[in-house]
Amino acid sequence: MRTQDRSIAQAKTGLEVRAFRRLAVPLAGAQVAQAAVGFIDTLMMGRLGAEVLAAGGLAAISFQLLLAVVGGFVMTVGPLVAQAFGAGQKDQVEAIARQGFWLSLGLSLPMMAVLSQLDRVLLGLGQPEAIATLTGPYFQWILWGAFPALGFAMLRGYASALAQAQVVIVIVLVGTVFNIAGNYALGFGRWGFPALGLGGLGLASGLSYWLMFGLFLIYTLKHPQLRGYRFWRGWHRVQPRLIGRLMGMGGEIAVTIALEFSLFAVVTFLMGILGPEVLAAHQTVYQTIYLIFMVPLGMSYAATARVGQALGQQDMGAVRRAGYVAMAIAAAFMLLATLGLLLFRQAIVGLYLDLNDSANAPVVALALPMLLVAALAQLTDGVQRVASGALYGLQDTRMPMVLSGLAFWGVGLTIGYLLGFWAGLGGVGLWIGQSIGVATAGLIFVARFHRLTRPAPGA
Repeated sequence: MRTQDRSIAQAKTGLEVRAFRRLAVPLAGAQVAQAAVGFIDTLMMGRLGAEVLAAGGLAAISFQLLLAVVGGFVMTVGPLVAQAFGAGQKDQVEAIARQGFWLSLGLSLPMMAVLSQLDRVLLGLGQPEAIATLTGPYFQWILWGAFPALGFAMLRGYASALAQAQVVIVIVLVGTVFNIAGNYALGFGRWGFPALGLGGLGLASGLSYWLMFGLFLIYTLKHPQLRGYRFWRGWHRVQPRLIGRLMGMGGEIAVTIALEFSLFAVVTFLMGILGPEVLAAHQTVYQTIYLIFMVPLGMSYAATARVGQALGQQDMGAVRRAGYVAMAIAAAFMLLATLGLLLFRQAIVGLYLDLNDSANAPVVALALPMLLVAALAQLTDGVQRVASGALYGLQDTRMPMVLSGLAFWGVGLTIGYLLGFWAGLGGVGLWIGQSIGVATAGLIFVARFHRLTRPAPGA
């Protein structure tokens, strides 16, 4: 009997691996493609000098931080739609998506206002005046992409929850190619366009968000299965109670994201205080790690959908299986990524900076040990992200928010500041601290998921 039970469990795990992979591959691929824009932007900036690299990287990180935090409010569309879909509640799926659009529009307005003043905020946070001034045009143009960026994030969660995420990677690839071409044309003044520098990169990114949002919306309206959920019916009706529920859960997700991403942002600001060379070295490492991190981030969206669907079916065994399969796959991928980073550290830094140019030698010398620390932290970083996605699928958002504060700020930032400034380790010390914070969060999130999905005694 035990052998038969083991065979059944293995079969169910195999089915879960395949179902997770169908969702995770396009979602992770889409995240990588989207992040590749910032990666390529950074490569271009690096050829223009360390100061432009520092300013452009700072601007891109600041925008992505703001988008990630505000996008946390619309992320809750995914787990709620997944549960409704698993429970067979078609009307509820439509209502959640409809209010998600209104929420995206309402949140985009304050986000645009913040972006319009973000260069002054950076200056007030102690960034060098020359670098903060260079970021201004980037923010002034990319702010027009706030609504489509949030709308795209909402549709991604909606489609993933309905197990129809395959098109995401195609749309993002189209947007990425458009963005790269726009960067080349508007940033460097090619094909008859004016050279707008960082402002041109911001404009190209904003236009690419509109393109991706438009294509995704058309897809949801035309897809044979998705068009059965007619969320556009009664689009003008605002449901304050449902929006309040989205805002409540979404606010907790947003704070959690803010605590994590702001750790990296604050570390970036502290790097700037240590000097332009340290900041430039940090940008080369951060952009590389950020690109790799997009894979477990995409996996976390798939984990949210799979756990949420199982929750809607009231199958806690499937919930537990979905979460652990996602974490195991993420751990395996990040282990491979760690090995790659350790083996090719110098070549990776050489993508950003000319290693044969003696002027870049100080930045290269700073970047190599930072990349070593970052590489060793990849395994825990990937697992903590997917574990948090599994918790969101359970609609467990409040406790992860509290635990994130303790891990990222109480542990990570404190240790990083002490090592970086008091112990004199500089940028390497800051990277060690934030890596310890991420590892702490990973352990806590996995333990919480284990406890929440533990079978009842005698079950």
